[in-house]
Amino acid sequence: MELNNLKPAKGSVRKNNKRVGRGEGSGKGGTATRGHKGAKSRSGYSKKIGFEGGQMPLQRRVPKFGFTNRNRVAYQGINLDTLQRLVDEGKIKEEVTVETLVENRLANKRDLIKILGRGELKASLKITAHKFTATAKEAIEAAGGEATTL
Repeated sequence: MELNNLKPAKGSVRKNNKRVGRGEGSGKGGTATRGHKGAKSRSGYSKKIGFEGGQMPLQRRVPKFGFTNRNRVAYQGINLDTLQRLVDEGKIKEEVTVETLVENRLANKRDLIKILGRGELKASLKITAHKFTATAKEAIEAAGGEATTL
């Protein structure tokens, strides 16, 4: 190592870093490359989500519509063809309860469960749920099963 071949460690020296706002002699003084006036030139500026430059934002221009019933009771629907598939796979034997459906990830433990009538049920099952559609109840009883409401 000689004095004529000394050089700084790699990555320690940057050639083109702007040192803004360090006086007029730096060439980046005065406005510090932010231009003149306006919100973007101020410190602490951050554009709000949905801000459209002072124009009325879209979410305030579009009218509100519809109605959400606060007392609506939401049921997790499970169809007969889903139950038949579980029987075919051997995951259900003869009794279907809320716990069985939770174990098979068809519902969460706090869900209200409604059995729907899509598909065909061949197995004789004793099903316990919060609600049944008329077609589902008929199909279950036609297959020799039992529909019990909680």
